[in-house]
Amino acid sequence: MAKALPEAQPAFVLHSYPYRETSLVLEVFTRTHGRIALMARGARRPRSALRGVLRAFQPLLVTWGGKSELRTLHKAEWQGGLAQLDGSALLCGFYLNELLLKLLPREAPHEGLYESYLETLQALMSDADHPASLRRFELRLLQELGYALTLDRDAESGAPIDGQASYEYVIERGPMRSVRGAHETGVKRLELAGQTLLDMARGDYGNTVTMQQCKALMRMLINHYLGDQVLNTRQLLRDLQQL
Repeated sequence: MAKALPEAQPAFVLHSYPYRETSLVLEVFTRTHGRIALMARGARRPRSALRGVLRAFQPLLVTWGGKSELRTLHKAEWQGGLAQLDGSALLCGFYLNELLLKLLPREAPHEGLYESYLETLQALMSDADHPASLRRFELRLLQELGYALTLDRDAESGAPIDGQASYEYVIERGPMRSVRGAHETGVKRLELAGQTLLDMARGDYGNTVTMQQCKALMRMLINHYLGDQVLNTRQLLRDLQQL
């Protein structure tokens, strides 16, 4: 009796590269298993049913097997429902994928982040305010990874953030109105308006100053957690004044 395949899982292809003459290695973001690596055997053959299906930013249902770090893809079906990204939206999509590839550990389920990724792709397709969509996703990503940002209170005193005051956001601590050891070496900090913190807590990026300061804050935090890794798509987007 043939062994039944595991239940199909919703997924997106984050990255793929050729393997030998006819196969592909895929980095896939699944709803229930997080980021996994799959071998798509024969996917590059001209008559392969997988040819043209394994594309980025398109919702799939996939099944796979195996116990090694590199699993074997058994089946992938296109689910439709999303238009193809193009122009600056496409570059923003590649930025999202690169963030997930470099920050998300393998086989760590993040169903909430999966839904946020899907919502962000939909926003990139329908909303011209791409920077705001990216900021919301970056914030959700850091929260899902356990790097929850304090946005509504002073990390030192515990007092609510004053929208009229100025703060310094210190990595691994949060916003502080009066930072102890202001000249302490090796401590990364960024000056922010209290209103920026309150706007971020509400997900409101309509204010120009809020957007500028939020972009600087997220860049500082993401760079910190990336360590020595470089985001190639960030430079492309920066050149186009999109990030």
